[in-house]
Amino acid sequence: MKKTCLALPLLLAVLLIPVSSSAFEIGARGYYWFPSLDGTVKVDEATIVGTTIDFDEDLGIEDEDYPSVEVFVGGGNHHLSFIYTDIDYSGRKTLTRQIRFGGKTYQVSDLVTSSMKYEMMDFHYQYDFLNLENVLGGFSLGGVFQVKYLDGSVSLKTTRIDEKEDFTLPIPMVGLNLHVGILAQILQARLRGTAISYSESTIYEVMGDISWTPLPFVDIHGGYRRFIIDIDEDDLTFDYDMSGPYAALTVSF
Repeated sequence: MKKTCLALPLLLAVLLIPVSSSAFEIGARGYYWFPSLDGTVKVDEATIVGTTIDFDEDLGIEDEDYPSVEVFVGGGNHHLSFIYTDIDYSGRKTLTRQIRFGGKTYQVSDLVTSSMKYEMMDFHYQYDFLNLENVLGGFSLGGVFQVKYLDGSVSLKTTRIDEKEDFTLPIPMVGLNLHVGILAQILQARLRGTAISYSESTIYEVMGDISWTPLPFVDIHGGYRRFIIDIDEDDLTFDYDMSGPYAALTVSF
């Protein structure tokens, strides 16, 4: 799956080159994200309804920082990107209440070791329906179609119980991307937001930053990213918020 995900942007780049070689751009961006985690998880099993478990209060899961890698290509008004983030949270805490997870019952005073691990892959296609990049510092507004793919597991373990729930969540989203040139090609701002809501589920993501170009082909970014997921799929319910600042470095040609 990873090889397919990485090959897709490169294949699309090749397809875009003949369309608009004069405006073609290719590059990579590295992020370091400092999100706080706040939320809950619930796992049912057949007719056994699970407990809504708080990551912090019940499991002692603490905040972690994560790197992300993005590759992107663009030609004319068309832009494609792929972002990969490896999420790995863990906790260890003695329960102060009885909880049910995946059909298993964990008792008060059980010492529980927990984890939530998943790969987060984001595919974006953007079309600029308003492009004034050649006017003053530049300005563009584009529509965005995004597929967010989460593949991982959440688990709770004691000396007598070891229960794990695997999940695979492909989530289509739509939104807008705004780019504003503040000072020619030296200082720029961007804001991208995507979302979807259906049935009893709501997911949205917002990213915004200011970038500085100290050297040709190199951008330094400071920004903020927020990802909120409230989703009920099969026996799994996620309701959590990952939000925090990030720093990034872009190299493009």
